[in-house]
Amino acid sequence: MAKVKTKWVCQNCGYETLKYIGKCPDCGTWGSLVEETECITKSSNQSVIIDDNPICLINEIKITESIRISTGYEEFDRVLGSGLVQGSLVLLAGDPGIGKSTLILQTAGHICSKGNKLIYVCAEESGSQVKLRAKRLNVNSDNLYVYSQTNLEAVINQLDVIKPDFLVIDSIQSVYTSNITSSSGSVSQIRECTNILMDIAKNKNITVIIIGHVTKEGNIAGPKVLEHMVDTVIYFEGDKYKSQRLLRAIKNRFGSTNEIGVFNMIDNGLEEVNNPSELFMKERTDNATPGSVIIAANEGTRALLVEVQALVGSTSYPSPRRVSTGVEYNRLLQIIAVLEKRIGLNLSKHDVYVNVIGGIEIDEPAADLGIALAIATCFRDVVVDSDCVIIGEISLSGEIRNVSDIEKRIYEAQKLGFKKAIVPKLSKKLPQGLSEIEIIQVPRLMDAIKVCVSKK
Repeated sequence: MAKVKTKWVCQNCGYETLKYIGKCPDCGTWGSLVEETECITKSSNQSVIIDDNPICLINEIKITESIRISTGYEEFDRVLGSGLVQGSLVLLAGDPGIGKSTLILQTAGHICSKGNKLIYVCAEESGSQVKLRAKRLNVNSDNLYVYSQTNLEAVINQLDVIKPDFLVIDSIQSVYTSNITSSSGSVSQIRECTNILMDIAKNKNITVIIIGHVTKEGNIAGPKVLEHMVDTVIYFEGDKYKSQRLLRAIKNRFGSTNEIGVFNMIDNGLEEVNNPSELFMKERTDNATPGSVIIAANEGTRALLVEVQALVGSTSYPSPRRVSTGVEYNRLLQIIAVLEKRIGLNLSKHDVYVNVIGGIEIDEPAADLGIALAIATCFRDVVVDSDCVIIGEISLSGEIRNVSDIEKRIYEAQKLGFKKAIVPKLSKKLPQGLSEIEIIQVPRLMDAIKVCVSKK
């Protein structure tokens, strides 16, 4: 006879406890614990473990080359590591309304056009709603099956009938399995459904793509509890009120996690952006303002030119504000400390705001010099030339350190028409192909600021 047992589970991190707690002791979220029920069946017979996979020596294991299938988008393939690996489990996560279903439906149309069968399980919409979106996106294929279903057992039955090559679950928060008594969207349901889908991907060699929603409040059980279970975790980022979208790999067993993909949302869906630097630069005017600089950041195998803006204003409060968007907060505090100690800028009575245009997250030290010059030029009301790009890392002593792939960064700036580049003191000569741009080498932060002041 089954015994019913209740437990409280945090819907943000999956922490379990036998009694209600207002604040989750694991992730620190308030009011995130929800009561769930589970059935425990007692059996007098001892369970028998059946092992279908025999143990073998590592030298006896044969390595087979993984088959990759293109998604139809170079930006998507770059993030995945040259395409989808057959038999893998991929999690695509993002805020509601950001365009996850649009991206996957367009990808499904391209995959099916190559002769592959795909089942699109729309657990949140009806088949007619998916058809309306597919019509708008110009997706039409005889190999694309749409199944409006929330029960995972019913989906598994269709796999034996259709025998697809790909399976899409939209979304993982909406499907449920009868093995768990809790409601769909709970941590227990999401974990169990993902375990079943993982077995399907590995045993039946079906590439499974699951979509997960993420909210800022963390009230819905998000992909954080699934990251260790899947092969690839991809986040779809961006402001839903703007057209730019970014694909970023958080975990990838078959490729690098340093790559990003850039898309632009238009009326007919998503289009990939092959030159992201040009997209981020198109709204920049020739008349630069104090506190605005261009930096060259590395994202995987590509160099991106993005604009960094700083605003420095006096404050009447005893503790000035330090606000960073797209820049690590502790990195900003370190740069401000160097400016105060090595340059002599009195920022203790000024608020400092730093923003990276375009929603890009800059986490490499090569942006230090650009951030410092943006703050210093805004503080002194000096304009940096609009055709100048800034590259360099700042040490605590105020020295400008060299960065990796500096030739690639300068080449990207030259390709977009920039005339000057402020860089660290180079230890080697640059290639002849970079002769069209003026290279200004600065050994210290003070020298870089003097160059900007002399350009006023």
